[in-house]
Amino acid sequence: MNRIQFQAGMSLNQFLADYGTEPQCEAIVEEARWPRGFQCPKCQEQQHSSSRRGRVKVFQCRVCRTQTTLTAATIFHSTKLPLTKWFQAMYFLSQTKNNVSILELRRLVGLSYPASWRMKHKLMQVMYEGESTIRLCGRVEMDDAYLGGENSGGKADRGSENKVPFIAAGQTNEKHHPLYVVFSRVKAFSRAEIKTWADRSLVPATTVVSDGLWCFRSITESGCTQQREIVGPGRKSTDMECFSWVNTILGNLKNAINGTYHAFDFEKYAHRYLGEYQYRFNRRFNLATLLTRMTFAAVNTGKRSERWLRLAEDQC
Repeated sequence: MNRIQFQAGMSLNQFLADYGTEPQCEAIVEEARWPRGFQCPKCQEQQHSSSRRGRVKVFQCRVCRTQTTLTAATIFHSTKLPLTKWFQAMYFLSQTKNNVSILELRRLVGLSYPASWRMKHKLMQVMYEGESTIRLCGRVEMDDAYLGGENSGGKADRGSENKVPFIAAGQTNEKHHPLYVVFSRVKAFSRAEIKTWADRSLVPATTVVSDGLWCFRSITESGCTQQREIVGPGRKSTDMECFSWVNTILGNLKNAINGTYHAFDFEKYAHRYLGEYQYRFNRRFNLATLLTRMTFAAVNTGKRSERWLRLAEDQC
């Protein structure tokens, strides 16, 4: 029995008991944003008064009189939705084994499709940014991969115009079991792109197990060691034990995407969908605390407007 897969996580009853009302959700957001009590964003003073402006909770600093709302400068900035709706969405995104589509989220939470799109992409952005600083070390299995398929009448394989290239890399322990993964979209598989990726995602002295793709050689320029395993004619990487976990994780990722999202813009938003899966995988060891950690990340990510979200190709 896999202890990670069979862990209890957070049950729906427990979620409703802890996050079922608006005051509960407000208190959780306030605690995550100001763990040592309110702090004025302008003068850093803690003395304040609070009031209500309709449904919105407003804080006013007693020193400089600056007013700020509970959700200002967070991922919930200027939201017109109750916080209970946001926490319901975060619960489903954090506790489900596979992804949740925008259409399914619309039905589960009870929103319009445009509202579900904004909520889903904002929360995926939280996940993506939460994973942006991770760096792998020790032994790492690495492979090139693609999202998307062949256009009708277009080129196949790596030449397809509908495919978005990305790097899949997984850190393993001494028993070669997976610990953490990184899925990074790249513009192309070139030496310069791989060098940039390695500087950002690998700790120097990491041993990288990869196939013979020529551009992977540039990881040595980042102070890492490359263990090249040539995949020749009649030999598949899926049959090679040294690539067993990166291939397994890639298969799970593609199955989750294909089984959940029947259509999305690979070219524009691929980094978010990859970040969503990566976020859950790297925090799978303790599902019960995943929602709490996601709340803290959501509060500290900052505001992300819909216009900013739709300019996503400039953000990755």
